[in-house]
Amino acid sequence: MEKESELKKFWGELAGAKKRVLMLDYDGTLSPFRKERDKALPYPGVREILDEILETACSRLVIISGRWTKDIIPLLGLKSLPEIWGSHGLERKFPDGRAKIVDLDRRVREALTGAYDLAVGEGFEERLERKPGALALHWRGLDPEQIDDIRGWAVDAWSAFTTGADTALYKFDGGIELRSKNKNKGDAVSTILAEEGEDCCAAYLGDDQTDEDAFHSLKGKGLSVLVREEFRDTEADIWLRPPDELLEFLGKWYRVCTGKAWPV
Repeated sequence: MEKESELKKFWGELAGAKKRVLMLDYDGTLSPFRKERDKALPYPGVREILDEILETACSRLVIISGRWTKDIIPLLGLKSLPEIWGSHGLERKFPDGRAKIVDLDRRVREALTGAYDLAVGEGFEERLERKPGALALHWRGLDPEQIDDIRGWAVDAWSAFTTGADTALYKFDGGIELRSKNKNKGDAVSTILAEEGEDCCAAYLGDDQTDEDAFHSLKGKGLSVLVREEFRDTEADIWLRPPDELLEFLGKWYRVCTGKAWPV
């Protein structure tokens, strides 16, 4: 189905839905990638529309990210706290501040510690991101030859930590990650949909390979949207280019759910 007809069908379903859920990845979806990850702020206009969606309570708004929840909150900069699933679904922070985190097996913790120590020994400390259940090695901003060298090292060195522990290596846009296989973004989506039950209209917006689990879990149950400058093979239903088409989608969501024009 063409994008426009797919969207027209979805907007009709959203208008008549009793419950609505908007699920959003962060990096690469709501914000452009940055070499300095602590400066990856949302595209201009994103904060304002998300604040309005939260203010009107017209939808359940959920951020589902590979980042640690504590790192997402200041970057989002929203007036009120949305529901956030961090570390690929291992963490969950509720709008009232309550938090849950999945207990990790001892072998997973030991594997992540060993991989961290090894990478630090190679001089990669500044490129490492530690978070619950995962260790990411970032190479954004390096030249292709350097990236190939670091990727090759990580695959060789960290593969040893996937034996005997419930861990695996995962590629993402700008790096590689050793993390627990216990949860992924698709598990978060499945949990949210189960909580909402029937008569729920849902959408998930994401950009990279880690979002494919979410697209798969939403298949036949909602609209999955690939948000990125260049198209890639995906299970998503439609493709949008940020930031203009992203903002257009979020604005349309607001208008359909509230009956109010955007921008207000």
